[in-house]
Amino acid sequence: MFELRHAATAYWQATRRLTAAQLRARSERKLQTWLQTDVPRVPFYRDRQIDDLTDLPIIDKATLMASFAAFNREGITASQGWEAFATTRQIGPIIVGASTGTSGNRGLFVISQAERFRWLGTILGKALPGFWRQRHKVAVLLPLNTPLYDSANKLSRLKLRFFDLSGDWANGLDDFSPTVIIAPPKILRLIAKQKLPIAPTHVFSGAEQLDRLDADVIRGYFGRPVGQIYMATEGLMAVTCAQGTLHLCEDIMHFELPEVGDDPALREVIISDFSRQTQIMARYRMNDLIRLGDPCPCGMRQQTVAEVVGRADDCFDLPGGMLTPDVLRNAVVDADRSITDFRILQTGADRIEVLLPEGCDPLAAQHGIEALLHRKGMRAQVCAKTTALMPEMTRKLRRVENRYSSAKV
Repeated sequence: MFELRHAATAYWQATRRLTAAQLRARSERKLQTWLQTDVPRVPFYRDRQIDDLTDLPIIDKATLMASFAAFNREGITASQGWEAFATTRQIGPIIVGASTGTSGNRGLFVISQAERFRWLGTILGKALPGFWRQRHKVAVLLPLNTPLYDSANKLSRLKLRFFDLSGDWANGLDDFSPTVIIAPPKILRLIAKQKLPIAPTHVFSGAEQLDRLDADVIRGYFGRPVGQIYMATEGLMAVTCAQGTLHLCEDIMHFELPEVGDDPALREVIISDFSRQTQIMARYRMNDLIRLGDPCPCGMRQQTVAEVVGRADDCFDLPGGMLTPDVLRNAVVDADRSITDFRILQTGADRIEVLLPEGCDPLAAQHGIEALLHRKGMRAQVCAKTTALMPEMTRKLRRVENRYSSAKV
């Protein structure tokens, strides 16, 4: 019951409607308390004078993983974490989780049982605010399972089942008949393509970028809007509200959003998660770019996100400038409305390769990219061709990928 009280408190806080001033005051108060009481308890920050968030350095995944024990209160090393993740995924009461390793640089996290249930309450409050009015069966389809998801089965109104994407997940899904499904967009689209006989009342995309061409197919099959849960090993960043707008979780973490380039809405993401005490995530630079949105009529005052643009290291650095993943995606999709899938790869300093499913017109996509380059005053050789495009189950789908920069590292 002690664990469920954590979930109930987090749920209540997540569903509260605060004014903008109340939200700022509450978040600032929690941030300052966290900076003074929790942050200094891990070795990395123990000897620092911390009066304000800016007294801390900005870190990234490489810094965290190089000194993993210095960032968590239990002193768990990365090697101990990986060993536990390969077996029980726990070290005593501490839960160990990891990312799928999209770029080959996997992330590790540790959380306490109390944090596990606070996470459950928060995500229920944001994604299923009225869940207690009816019984729900939640299907989570992801490449990796952790004990984090099992916490939902402690609640009498919820039954959660994890479906491992590396196995035969489709067979049991229709038997489970979920009312809520959470899966990467490529899997939701595959369900639509295969016409699996399920009829969830809530559909959420997670773990990958939701492209509009996927959203259209998914929405058409399920007959309902596609929500988004923007979450990573670093924490729960944003969740879609009832109006279909993605809101940053400013009630549980602090966001620094530096501008990128000439577009004032395009931002980097630096998080400080004041809801976590076991592993400190302070001024952690994500590898994501987002585009800020306008205020939402739902009444929530948290900052809106018009689009999760993609990975910062998947921007194309070309002679004459830089192109972000969303601009490249739009150039291909807008070139020919019959294009239903694609990959856009930077393979050299001035080379772009576009891969399309068989039956598409490669020249249309090639001309679309070339027109974009001309408008931006950039130069690159563009080659488009058709091939068999299959969704990969063991890694996140990256339709836009800078393989040239990755190869140089």
